[in-house]
Order: sequence, then C-alpha cells, then structure tokens
Amino acid sequence: MAETDAVTIAYDPPSLDGETLDALLYDHLNSWGAGDDFYLAEVMAAKRVLDVGCGTGAILRRARAEGHGGRLCGLDPDPAMLGQAAVSDAAEWVLAPAADAAWRGEFDLAIMSGNAFQCLLDDRTTADSLAAVRRALADGGRFVFDTRNPAAAAWRSWTSERPFAFTDPLGEPMEVSQRASEPDEQGVVTVDAYFTASYWDEPLKASCGLRFVDAAHLDRLLHAAGFAVEDRFGAFDGRAFDPAASGSIITVAAAV
Repeated sequence: MAETDAVTIAYDPPSLDGETLDALLYDHLNSWGAGDDFYLAEVMAAKRVLDVGCGTGAILRRARAEGHGGRLCGLDPDPAMLGQAAVSDAAEWVLAPAADAAWRGEFDLAIMSGNAFQCLLDDRTTADSLAAVRRALADGGRFVFDTRNPAAAAWRSWTSERPFAFTDPLGEPMEVSQRASEPDEQGVVTVDAYFTASYWDEPLKASCGLRFVDAAHLDRLLHAAGFAVEDRFGAFDGRAFDPAASGSIITVAAAV
C-alpha cells in the first residue's frame, strides 16, 4: 500500500466539528501511560510493525526516536488523527480502515492499542478487519491488542459528574463533559462528549460508539480469522486475566 498524503488539519476551534476537535485534542488530553509502555516494548522487539488504528502515531514515533531501525507503518481511517501522525517521517502512514489493509505477509507484528479494537462495531466489520490483519502478517507473526472487559462495565463511570477543565493548545480555557449509554444489543456503548469554550455559543458535541465483547466471543472471531491465542492479560502490568473482574482483555495472538 502506498504512503498516504494525509491532510494536516489546523487547530481552529470555530471552524471544526466535534469529532475533528476531539481528534485534534487527543494527545493534548491523553498522556503517555502504562499501555503505551507495553506496546512500545512489543514494537521495539519486532523488525516489521503494523500499527492498526495508530491514531496520532505516538507509539511508532516514540519507537523510531528510541532507535527502531526496521519498518514501521501506521494505519488509521481518521484524517484528523492521521494528519497529526503524518507530520513525522518516523513511519509510513496510510489512511484507511483496518478491513481495507491490502498487505500480504509483510509484517512480523501488528498492534491495536488504546482500545481501538472497540471501534469495530459489529461482527462483520471485526471479521473483515481481523482477516486483513492476518493477511498482512507473515506466518507466525503476532497480533497484540486490548479491549475493555464488559464484565467490568466501565461505561457506568464515564458520565461526568462535573466537567473536566483544561487549557487548550491556544491557551484558552475549555471544559469537556461526557455522557455514556448502556450497551445496545450488539454491545455498543454510545459516548457523547461536550466541549465548552468561548469559541462557541453552545457546547460542541462529539459522538462515538465503542463495542464491548467478551473474551469467549473474541476467541471465536480470532480463530475464524486464522489466529491462535498465545497469551492474555487483565492489565498492562502482566497480571492474569480474570473474566469476572479484569478491566482489560489484553490479547497476544499468533498467525497460524
């Protein structure tokens, strides 16, 4: 696949819709954490890496800065996210959804960090995406990803009791609050974020869906796509996965 000509979108709040604003503020509101350390270690140990749903490319950019000398490629369907990544030449950047990935046997490792797996909102999209990731991996390659465990019901803590106040990249005061629904019949939770600042007369709304799938369902989808689960953790510190209590389902799967 060819490297994208990703468009860099200016941070100009009065001109943006809610989803684009949310994407442009992602790195501003989300600091590097334990999950990023976990994936960085995986990336540094592999020669050819595909980051599926790479967002702003933070993990691949850090890997290159820390001396990764192999192939790094980031794939994401969001122009606002990928436009931020493409400012850097640390990796190849490709604008496309996971299911449209057309590589064949070119990578030793694929990652999907930051619960990006939950943006696959139904079994058909998930199956198509997993099949594309499997094709992109060489035999014996590994796919490492995380998703939230539905048993922990994280969405019940996402509706804001009070807005979160911060200073935006232009130095202006801004607040954001959230509302989250209960899962629908497909396990999809709708999350609405409301941004308030002097740029707008009323809050700017960003909405997204996140699907919650249990480990048994994940394993059926992985098996059908040609993967075998090698390991599973319940947190990024390596603790064992507990289906009833773990907040995360962190999966290491081998391409078979």
